[in-house]
Amino acid sequence: MNSETRILPAALWMLGAIGSFSAMAIAGREAGQMLDTFEIMTYRSLVGLVIVILVITLTGKWHQVKTDRLSSHLVRNLAHFTGQNLWFFAVTLIPLAQVFALEFTSPLWVVVLSPLLLGERLTRIRGFSAVLGFIGILIVARPSPATLNAGVITAASCAIFFALTVIFTKRLTRHEGIASILFWLTGMQLVMGLVMAGWDGDVTLPSLALLPWILLIGCAGLAAHFCFTNALSIAPATVVVPFDFARLPVIAVLAMLIYGESVVIWTFVGAGLIFVANYLNILEAAGRIGTARADPA
Repeated sequence: MNSETRILPAALWMLGAIGSFSAMAIAGREAGQMLDTFEIMTYRSLVGLVIVILVITLTGKWHQVKTDRLSSHLVRNLAHFTGQNLWFFAVTLIPLAQVFALEFTSPLWVVVLSPLLLGERLTRIRGFSAVLGFIGILIVARPSPATLNAGVITAASCAIFFALTVIFTKRLTRHEGIASILFWLTGMQLVMGLVMAGWDGDVTLPSLALLPWILLIGCAGLAAHFCFTNALSIAPATVVVPFDFARLPVIAVLAMLIYGESVVIWTFVGAGLIFVANYLNILEAAGRIGTARADPA
């Protein structure tokens, strides 16, 4: 399959990913009116675990679920659990487009943290892209006493923990399959959610009105990553990532129609810089920029 014929199926998978991520953000905001983030994560993990168990059983892949790297799974899932809680908290406080724009900085944090945690080289291109991306963060957040709030801080922070999740997942995929990773993801995070949600002795049970939102969060979360992974398996990241950034205008329009949120031009300006920074990294990884001539920064 040549690059032209791969674009259409990849685009279709990315439409599914964009729809799923957007649905999860809206469902998270709706559920956040009655549940705290730990409760949302508990129910999301429960729905996800049921789905994962059914899929593993139907496909006969229980032999792929391993127990010899539980400590690695635990570290990875602590990072993801923290990042996802911060993300759900952020979507209840600030415009959804701003949350998505700040979330897009996660690959830049991977660039910054990989030399420390994976021993990868920080080239000049990657260093420049990191600086460019963080300028984009400042434009999106526009830090000042009037604009810097808990929502902006948590949205920016969740990207760091998502980056750690990517790094630890990269380590795990050297030895573990997707079935094992998803099983321990949902199982461990269900326990974490129960512990944190029940810390105060008060766990809110979802009402019938909230139940559809909870189910949507659980299903959309798995569907988003499934679609994104399939898109990457069909087409290179240079094709997939521009589609992923289409999430920003999509969620901006949805938030405007559903919640009456205004579209702030600076969010798109900053997100544009973040996109360019991420794309530079992808081009270098694909060998389209002279990485062999780049010296360590």
